[in-house]
Amino acid sequence: MKTATHRQRSGPLIALLTALAFTSPLQAAERYADRPETQQFIEEMQQRHGFDKDALTYIFRRAQYLPSVIKAISPPRDPVAVRSWQRYRSRFIEPVRIKAGIAFWERHQDSIRAASEKYGVPEEIIVGIIGVETIYGRNTGNYQAVSALSTLAFDYPRRAELFRGELENLLLMAREQGRDPLDYQGSYAGALGLPQFLPSSVRNYAVDFDGDGQIDLLNSPRDAIGSVARYMQMHGWESGAPVAVRASVGTDANLMPLLANDINPAFDASTLASHGVKAASGETPAGKAAFVELVTPGEDSEYWLGYQNFYVITRYNRSSFYAMSVFQLGEAVKAARLAAVTARR
Repeated sequence: MKTATHRQRSGPLIALLTALAFTSPLQAAERYADRPETQQFIEEMQQRHGFDKDALTYIFRRAQYLPSVIKAISPPRDPVAVRSWQRYRSRFIEPVRIKAGIAFWERHQDSIRAASEKYGVPEEIIVGIIGVETIYGRNTGNYQAVSALSTLAFDYPRRAELFRGELENLLLMAREQGRDPLDYQGSYAGALGLPQFLPSSVRNYAVDFDGDGQIDLLNSPRDAIGSVARYMQMHGWESGAPVAVRASVGTDANLMPLLANDINPAFDASTLASHGVKAASGETPAGKAAFVELVTPGEDSEYWLGYQNFYVITRYNRSSFYAMSVFQLGEAVKAARLAAVTARR
């Protein structure tokens, strides 16, 4: 009996110790509202913006630590080994997304045309961005934004400052829109709506393009369309200018100085030529360009010249892979839509 009783009592204890061993520091300790760094954040919001301390404490009592957010945002252990343009491209330039893009363009063609005319951004670029971001609203994210941003602001030190700023902007945005901060749903990084704007981008660049008196990037495709176009314009889009062209590389080309510049459009035609690079079409490059290498392990790299407008797309996501996917998806949807219209005639 003594042995049995000991086992009965030790069983729950062992289970508790095991659970604690696999519990996050936050879960094993206190809620966000009880943590000193959160309390400091609340005080700062009260002092800088006049928020009610009790109201913010209520919100952070309900914010949850989300381990899946940390997993999703953490870089791969060996990023060089997994970097592949062809694999990345295949996620976005594919039949399902192109078909959805045609349908979206047809359904909202008046809004897309109006946004393009107002902000000087090509229709296909607007369509390309929304397609890459959310497959035209099919995948806008199901994370509670307050919890996702709290997790990143207080439990992801390498980018905590950035996400504390986004958490601040989320609370300000909710107040401006007259909404409960706990109601917003988005990506693991707190990005919202069809175009996946972070809260700071919503506040700085989003527009009420449907004229209903409020900005709603989730339920108003017109607002999303106008906001994408305005974002591009405000980041320096050059109306009527090219985005990117294929580059031709000579056998004796000296590419390293060009690649070291990354995605900044810094090289004129003569500088490119002096390094053995020119536009594959044979035409003189239109303005300054970046030399862009798209790497696929085991295959030859693709080389492109990315102009100012290519650089502007990277202001949305600082990645040459991303910018080229937006560009090529938009072109693919445009071509497929034109072919469909021609076939109907």
